[in-house]
This record gives sequence, structure tokens and C-alpha cells, in this order.
Amino acid sequence: MTTAVPPLDSPFPERGPTPAPATPSVPPATTARAARPRWERPAYLALLIGTAALLLWNLSASGYANSFYSAAVQAGSESWKAFFFGSSDAGNSITVDKPPAALWPMALSVRLFGLGSWQILVPQALMGVGTTAVLHAAVRRQFGPVAALLSGAAFALTPVAALMFRFNNPDALLTLLLTVTVYCVLRALDGAHTKWLVWAGVAIGFAFLTKTLQAFVILPPLALLYAVCAPTQLRRRLGQLLLAGLAMVVAGGWWVAIVELWPAGSRPYIGGSQNNSFLELTLGYNGLGRINGNEVGSVGGGGRQGGGGGGGGGWGETGIDRLFSANIGGQISWLLPAALVMLVAGLVITWRARRATDSVESMARAAFLAWGGCLLITALIFSYMQGIFHEYYTVALAPFVAALVGMGVAVLWEERGSPAASLTLAGTLALTASWSYVLLGRASGYLPWLRWTVLAAGLLAAAGLLLGSRWRPGSRTAGRLLLGAAALGVGAALAGPLAYCLTTVDSARSGSIVTAGPAVAGGGPGGMRFSRAGDGGFPGGPQAGTQGGPQGTQQGGPQGGAPQGGTVRMAPGGQGGPGGAGGGQGRGPRTGGGQGGPGGLLNGTKTSEEAKAALRADAGTYTWAAAAIGAQNAASYQLASGEPVMPIGGFNGSDPSPTLAKFQEYVKEGKIHYFIGQNDGASGAEGGPGMRGGPGGGPGGGTSSAISEWVRANFKATTVGGATFYDLTAPTA
Repeated sequence: MTTAVPPLDSPFPERGPTPAPATPSVPPATTARAARPRWERPAYLALLIGTAALLLWNLSASGYANSFYSAAVQAGSESWKAFFFGSSDAGNSITVDKPPAALWPMALSVRLFGLGSWQILVPQALMGVGTTAVLHAAVRRQFGPVAALLSGAAFALTPVAALMFRFNNPDALLTLLLTVTVYCVLRALDGAHTKWLVWAGVAIGFAFLTKTLQAFVILPPLALLYAVCAPTQLRRRLGQLLLAGLAMVVAGGWWVAIVELWPAGSRPYIGGSQNNSFLELTLGYNGLGRINGNEVGSVGGGGRQGGGGGGGGGWGETGIDRLFSANIGGQISWLLPAALVMLVAGLVITWRARRATDSVESMARAAFLAWGGCLLITALIFSYMQGIFHEYYTVALAPFVAALVGMGVAVLWEERGSPAASLTLAGTLALTASWSYVLLGRASGYLPWLRWTVLAAGLLAAAGLLLGSRWRPGSRTAGRLLLGAAALGVGAALAGPLAYCLTTVDSARSGSIVTAGPAVAGGGPGGMRFSRAGDGGFPGGPQAGTQGGPQGTQQGGPQGGAPQGGTVRMAPGGQGGPGGAGGGQGRGPRTGGGQGGPGGLLNGTKTSEEAKAALRADAGTYTWAAAAIGAQNAASYQLASGEPVMPIGGFNGSDPSPTLAKFQEYVKEGKIHYFIGQNDGASGAEGGPGMRGGPGGGPGGGTSSAISEWVRANFKATTVGGATFYDLTAPTA
């Protein structure tokens, strides 16, 4: 005999022992869908409103966030051609190095409401609210409203989620679409519904148009799960999967087909590729190159570099512990140990369920397999990929972790009359509190009282759960003790990530490499913050330099580059490395031609009023008001002036676009007004951001260098607000 306990969605425990069920007890899906407690709807609305408040608070502090994507958004709001292709400028010289789907909501917002930080970032915040809602709906169907609310709160309070749903990188839309995919697959499993499986394929297709092959990472576990567990004949299961695959190809392939069939001479160059091919970009720089580190044209020159002993090259050590490391742990791993324990516990409890997924237990097991499979395969790839890897990529894990935590708590709470279940629940809580203590201690001087409070509260709650489940089970006192311990445990588990989230939303985050929370000791290359609000001359934003210390103090590295504790690995040939010749301790932004990050690669410039005026003068008579090496540099001037600026060489300055001959043709036809050089000492040489010929030494590096040298040899340099301008309409000879 064990003590039967009330469903998780009951606010108070029932009293009195009853016979234990014959099979593992899982919250009934029918009860979860039908019986709605009076408190559920207000609690759900509070979850969504709280998520929105967190993501919208102080939103404009980050200015244009990542100016690389903001410039493309601005271009898409002015040119439908730029909108379709995802061009960096309205002149359509080159695209960003991703498909354009993530840009479309932001570009439509800017087209409707004008250019500004709120107009760009609010769509991203709304995606965060939408992801919370979808996650809640997915968990509630099998595990009840309390489990769903817990999953939603755990997701909303994941620091990297609070960062990326306030930022304009593609990861926000990608995470939403991945969550929708899992939801649709679970709906399809609950009765073998073809319609829902097809919708899952559509979601994956649009996820591909958001961030290419990363969308396909979760396909193997989900496809295998449906092929094995769907409650229908095998032949029909395989046919449904083929239909879903066709829907995926259509949803993701229509844009690719148009781009590949469009005459290359009348569309923008495909940024990030070396042969003006989106398929090359997908399979190389954005595909297998991320796995094996051979990314031609990237920072690092297309080959793996010496790095940590784990083989991660310039992007940190790889290995099973990568997600728990100093610079990544505080972004995503607060509840990751708990999620792994809950995955195992949930599968053990539901394992005796039969394959037919119309049964309650089998659908619960399918949910654990779906969310758990997505978590494991994504985490393994992130842990061992040797190419470009940033901490914010881990936002894709956030819904998987949150779902497993909510579902695992549900099944363990239902089984808490069992000594094994109560011990697992209490042990997981103690583990979470202990890991939070470790993570909070990595940021020197950051809320020292909180780490001890979290540890003490977590251990006390764990003891309360053990005591309440074994002492006079079913009594009013035991029930109150259990509820009190559960509430204290939830607070202890979420206090650390909540503090990181509040630190994140209370400060400006901008540039190409951003992280949530305070600065931590031992952060690797990805842990740097090239973060400057007001980037690109955004009006009214604080002009902070590089964020460094635990409270966001300015600790700039060479020329506003790497903060203390991290470096950017770049290919040989640079002059002085990040920051250029001589380095120097830059504090705060440089105006005019000064660069943010290593030579302007990771962040743009602070554009002077004089430079804005020069770019706007007679801008209507030119296709491009100016051209500059590297997309971040060009983006800053474009966003500040509102006029198209050609980014020579794309993001890294290493794409062969345009060629020297094509650039000379543009100049001869009077399509470009100015060439904006880079000051010696600020970024090495004018051939590229931080080094002669562009970073990485890729094929395009020589193109950027050749254009720069041709301009210097044939046009006179003038200083405009601290920046070096060459008037391409007035050659020296």
C-alpha cells in the first residue's frame, strides 16, 4: 500500500490513504484538458503578462542590438527586393549570412512604425511570449496546469532566453518554431493525426529559412518517435512521415529555389558564401563547417585553430561538460541537471505503458521521449561542434529543459508516496540548489547573499519534501508541509536564473557576441561582450563601452575589444591583433572611425554628426551613399544616416563581393559617393577589420584589400568627424 496523492493541478492535498494504482500514475490527459480550476486562467495570464513585462522592460537600452541584422531590417523596410533576399543594404549588394525569415517580422514592423529600437525588438519579445504559450499548451495536455505553469516560468526565467528574445538575432524565431514543431508532433501522436504532422513539417521548413541546418537537428528523434509510437499501422505511419517531409521541403525550399534560379547578376550576392551560392552557404559555412570547424571565410580563415585541449579551436573547448563551463553555464545550465534527472525518472515511471499512444501513460512517455530526445541531440551537437559557437546558441535548449522539468515534477509529485519518487524529487531539488550556488559564485562579487540563500532554501525544501511525504502521509499537517516545501523549492530553483535575467534586462546588450547576466571569471572567447548601446548612432542610447565587471562596469580591452579574460582568435597577418597595431586600453566608444570589438568585426562604429551629414548630402543621386569594409562598419553608418551603405566583403570582410572590377564599374557609373576607410591604429590596416586583407585570410580578404588599396591610390582622403572618407566622385588623377 502506498499513499495516493492528488493531481498536481489540485491546489490542496486530499487526506487519507487509498490503494495504490496498478500502473504508474500519470496526470490524465483528459482531466488536464477538461477540468480547469478557477485559478488556472488568472495564473496563465499572469505567466504571459510577466513574461512580456520581463522581455519589454528597458528594451530600448540596447539600441539597435546587433547592427548587422538591424541594417538588413532597415533595408528590407525600404526595398521589397531587399526584404525578400535579406539584403544588408537597400542597394542590394549583398545579403546577410542567414536566410531572411527572421528579418521579415522586424522589417514589417519597421515598415509600419518607422525605424527604431522598439520597432525592431518588440517582435522578438512577442516571439518569447508566444514560445511560452506554446510550451504551456504542450505540457498542459498531458500533465496539467501546474506542470505547464512551472515549465512556462522555467523557460521565461532562463537567462539566455531573456537575452535572445530581447535581441534581433535569428535564434528567437528559431526557438519558437522548434517549440511549435514538438507541440505539433505530440498532437499528431495523440491519435495519429496527419494534419498535425504536416504542420510540424511546415514549422521545420520555416525554421530552415531562419537558421538553415540547425532546424534539422531535432528531426531524427521526432521522426523516429513517430515511426515507432504512432497508434496506427506502420505503412500509414511512414506515409504520414513522407507527407510531413514534403511539407517541410515546400515550406523551406520555395525561397531557396527562387534564389538559386534567379540570375546572379540581378540579385544580391549571397553573404557568407565564397561562390555566391545559398546551397554552398547552407552546406559549408552554416552547415558542416559548424561541426568540423572548416568554415571558409569565417573568423579564423576556414581551418581549425589551436585552442583548448578539448579541440574546440578558437571557440572554446569541446566536451561533455561544455554546457556547464564558466562562460556557458550561467546562460542555460541552471536547470539542466534537473532536466536530465527528470527525463530518466519520467521514462522509468511511464515505461510499462503500451505502445498505443491513445493511452494516458503512453502519451506521457511519448512527451518525455520527444522533449528529451530534442534536448539530448541538441546538447550533444553543441558540446562537440568545433566551428563557430556562441553562448546564445543555447537558447534552443531552453524549451526542452523547461518542459522536462515541469513534466518530471508532475510525475514525481504524483508518485511522491513512493520512497524512490520522493527521494528523487528531493535529491533533484538539492542538486539544483547546489548547482545554483556554484553558478552564482562564478561572478565575483555578484549578490553574495543570494548564493547562500538559494543553497539553504533548496536544502531546507528538499528536507521538507522528504519529511512531508513520509510523516503521517495524507494528514493536513503533512499536506501543508509538502506544499510549503514545494513552494520554497520552486523559489530556490528559480532565484538564481531570475537574478541573471534581471541583470540582463537592466543593462544594454549589443554587438555580435552577447551573453546574459554578469561577467564571470574564466569566460572563454565566446564569453566576451563587445557590447555598446547606441551603436550606429542610435539616438538617446547610453554610450557604454565594453561591458565587463559583475555590475556591467566598463573594462575594455585593446581598442574597446576583448574584455579581460578573453581573446578573439584571428588568422595570422593582422597588425596588432584585435584592436590593431599597438593595442591600447580603450575605454568607452570611439567616434568616427573607431571600431567596436576587434577592428569593428563584432560591433560597429559610433557615427559622428559630421559623418551623418556627409552621407545624407545628395544621397538620392547615388545607389549607395558609401561603401565600407565589413558589414558591422557599414551597418553603423547606414543606421545612423538612413542611407544605403555597401558592406564590402560581407560580415567578416572576407566574402569576394564585390570584385575589384565590379567596384570600379560602380564608381565609374557614379553609384557610390564615398569609401569609408579605417583609421590606422584603430583596426590594423584599411584592408579589413583588424588586419590587412580582412579577417580570416579567406578568398574575399584579398578582394577587400585590393579595393581598399585601389581607393587609396586613386582618391584623396579627408577626415570627416574623425573618420576617413574618400570622395569617389573626385579622383586624384
